[in-house]
Amino acid sequence: MARWLRPLVGALLLLEGAAALSFLHHRYEELVQALFRVQSQCPYVTRIYSIGRSVEGRHLYVLEFSDHPGIHEPLEPEFKYVGNMHGNEVLGRELLLQLSEFLCEEYRRGNERITRLIHDTRIHIMPSMNPDGYEVAAKQGPDSNGYLTGRNNANGVDLNRNFPDLNTLMYYSRDISGPNHHIPLPDNWKSQVEPETLAVIQWISSYNFVLSANLHGGAVVANYPYDKSQDQRFRSHRRTVNTPTPDDKLFQKLAKTYSYAHSWMHRGWNCGDYFADGITNGASWYSLSKGMQDFNYLYTNCFEITLELSCNKFPPEEDLERQWMANREALVAFIEEVHQGIKGMVSDENNNGIAGAVISVQGISHDITSGDMGDYFRLLLPGTYTVTASAEGYQPLTVTTTVGPAAPSLVHFQLKQEVVRKPVERKASGTRMNNKALQKKVVPRATRRGTQR
Repeated sequence: MARWLRPLVGALLLLEGAAALSFLHHRYEELVQALFRVQSQCPYVTRIYSIGRSVEGRHLYVLEFSDHPGIHEPLEPEFKYVGNMHGNEVLGRELLLQLSEFLCEEYRRGNERITRLIHDTRIHIMPSMNPDGYEVAAKQGPDSNGYLTGRNNANGVDLNRNFPDLNTLMYYSRDISGPNHHIPLPDNWKSQVEPETLAVIQWISSYNFVLSANLHGGAVVANYPYDKSQDQRFRSHRRTVNTPTPDDKLFQKLAKTYSYAHSWMHRGWNCGDYFADGITNGASWYSLSKGMQDFNYLYTNCFEITLELSCNKFPPEEDLERQWMANREALVAFIEEVHQGIKGMVSDENNNGIAGAVISVQGISHDITSGDMGDYFRLLLPGTYTVTASAEGYQPLTVTTTVGPAAPSLVHFQLKQEVVRKPVERKASGTRMNNKALQKKVVPRATRRGTQR
């Protein structure tokens, strides 16, 4: 299907019985009421939970959509949206509230596409990561809001510069052929992050998220990792350097999925900037240290992009409906991208799931791991791949599989335990063994597993 035609077809599917939504800015109390209203309207497919509190004590609420809320079902991927990380960038906050209402209403109407999405995906929506900053920005409102007013949290910290710097560790590790995934956190990391950042890190450590986007404002572009270049550059110097991940082509495809489903992002010219196809590598735009999207990729199994959605950080209410219509199909289409590549179970010979098994793809130097139940999800572009599953105490297993353009390929791994060979012990008697007898008892050096000269 032609790229330009896909958003049109998707939009037509969503138009049937589209819900009547209220397009207003929501203060904290109103946001909470809106979330609980959705939960009460769709109680069997939603759940509300808090991942922690902000500096000023406001809950960081998440609304979950699933056919079994609160439960991870094996082989069902986890997806998340995070909005309002910068308190004065508010469009993402309102779009995620609109999306929540929309998913609920369309599910109740029996919309086949939305029903399938909720049944096959566990969707987590956090409208506001920085509710304290939002309240500061909202007091001034859209007309007089400054560029930085309310951007930071209540401690004056930019949350998108507050995650542990794993990029520097990754660049060093790469130079010495070290690990390329799940890079360990520094010992003192908890003392260096804000309460909101700590809550998010604990959250993404508790769920095996596969795909994610965080929503910002101030530009119109889909931004993908890496955000930080190895040679740190600064936007004020206008010096940039493209810094791709090992999954660069996949990230470009994910970004284009949103851009081309959006009403005008893909056109490139927005807010006085030009981005081909409406996408950009983060470091190619400007280098950013300690950002959330790079942290997701380097510390978890999650592939995250950053969506810049409006030139105006705090758009007036009369613009919200137009923005919702521009983003609605893109928000749904991006969730659907979690269903691509390969997935499966990693188990032992007794069909017990193996948690933490490493899934490696030949030619892509970035691995992912299986979840607590032994299921794994590896996003990949269509093609043929050689994939290896390995786990401590088990023999690795390698297979070749072909990924199509539609549903993910199902690839299971059943690993056999490694055979531990006991060293040969000489008899305690005083009888000496001749050379021929000794050779029969000792495994020849060249045939010992893992032995090198």
